[in-house]
Amino acid sequence: MEILKRALESLGLSSDDKTMQTFEQYRELVLSWNEKVNLTAIKDPEAFEIRHFVDSLSCAGEEAFLDSKTVIDIGTGAGFPGLPLAICFPEKQFVLVDSLNKRIKILAEIIENLGVTNAIAIHARAEELAALPKHREQYDLCISRAVADLSVLSEYCLPFVKTGGSFAAYKTLSADAEIERSKKAVEILGGKIVETKIAVMPGLDSDHQIVWIKKISPTAKKFPRKAGTPEKNPL
Repeated sequence: MEILKRALESLGLSSDDKTMQTFEQYRELVLSWNEKVNLTAIKDPEAFEIRHFVDSLSCAGEEAFLDSKTVIDIGTGAGFPGLPLAICFPEKQFVLVDSLNKRIKILAEIIENLGVTNAIAIHARAEELAALPKHREQYDLCISRAVADLSVLSEYCLPFVKTGGSFAAYKTLSADAEIERSKKAVEILGGKIVETKIAVMPGLDSDHQIVWIKKISPTAKKFPRKAGTPEKNPL
């Protein structure tokens, strides 16, 4: 886990034995469960370390992340990027959301096994969860590595963010046209793209970027629309 250790140190984060053992156990648990349930296509240990751990942490040096106390991860899958961030920032509170109950049950067990107390896993569809007062516009930051067009992803994610908060979408460098197309949708949803930043981290190819979207006004209550509509008819 030398690459992860270097990444943590580059961010000024702890890379002590306890932290490294937690990440090692996390990787082992995911790969063990992966033999029964499809959690990741990445099975090589070093590639896992880079693509799941280092990539997840690539937002951690940014002011919008550092200033956030409450973070929600939409489409978290096996916990990425939320759980690696929760391990490194125990003072922040993380909610990890996925629509597949089987994955969330596994993730909840992984969180418990790791002894992480500042993250919870919730089984829900984003469009339903975002309608609940407990979650709507209650978070300083929403993060997502979900594979979806940014216009669609913004409709699912921005309703969770407080005015003044941020949404960080993990994208590849090939997504520039998609990002440009999404500006109208982001504006309709109360946001504004303020920055796209290439993820520069030890071991990580410079083919990843994070799109930082600022929430500048409340999202209209009609968003997100019912399941399937954002994909069929993007804003």
